[in-house]
Amino acid sequence: MPEGTPASQTLSRGIRILEVLADARIPLTIDEIAGRLDVHRSVAYRLLRTLEDHRLIGRDASGAVTLGPRMAALAAGVAHDLQAEAIPELTAIANELGMTCFLGVLDGDDCITLASIEPRHAIASVAQRPGARHSVTVGAPGKAILTQLPVSQWPGEPGSTLRTEVDRARARGYATSHDEVIPTVQSVAVPLVLRGQRPAAIAVVHVATALDDAEIADRLRRSASAIRDALDG
Repeated sequence: MPEGTPASQTLSRGIRILEVLADARIPLTIDEIAGRLDVHRSVAYRLLRTLEDHRLIGRDASGAVTLGPRMAALAAGVAHDLQAEAIPELTAIANELGMTCFLGVLDGDDCITLASIEPRHAIASVAQRPGARHSVTVGAPGKAILTQLPVSQWPGEPGSTLRTEVDRARARGYATSHDEVIPTVQSVAVPLVLRGQRPAAIAVVHVATALDDAEIADRLRRSASAIRDALDG
C-alpha cells in the first residue's frame, strides 16, 4: 500500500466529515461538506446517512448538518480519568478569574481541547469548545506542550522565534500568546505533565483583564499540581 494511503477510504472520509463539522462550529449543507471533502454530493450524502444512523451527526430544521449527541458521549470517554480530575479545577479557575479555562492535549501535530469551562457570571467570555484544535506551534497551550518535548519531536522546521518563545516559557513555567489563534484574544497556559499520558496544558483565554500573566499562571499551576497529584497518586 503506498505511504499515506488510508486503509479504508470510506472510513477516512467519514472521520474527515466529523473533523470538518467540529472545525466549522456552525451547521453545514451537504454541498458545503462535499466541497470540503472534494467528493461528489452523492458520496457525501451516503456517508452522512451512515453517520446519522449512528447519531454522530444530526440535521437542523433547514437540513443543515451538525455534530450529533452521540459525539458528546464518545468524547466523554476519552481520557476519562483526566477529564474527571480536571473539570472541577477548570471550573474553579474559570469562576475565580472570570475567564474560559480549558485543558489541551497533544494530538499528532495539534493541540486539541479536551475539556473547557466558561465562567458562570462573566458578562462576556471567549468560547473554547471541546474538540477545537490548532497547530501545537501556535498559542499558549501549544507552547506549554512544546516545553515538554525535545525539538526533534516538534512538527515541521521550528524557526528561531518559536524556539525562543518556548525556551522563555520553559524558564518561567508558563506560556503566553496574543492574537495567535483567535484575533484579539490572549491566553496564558502552564504545562500539565502526567505520567504515562500525552503532554498536556491548562490554559485560560480572555480579551482583557486587570491580572498580569504571572498571577494567572500561578493560579493555573496550583490546579495543574492538584490534577497531577490526584492522577499520579
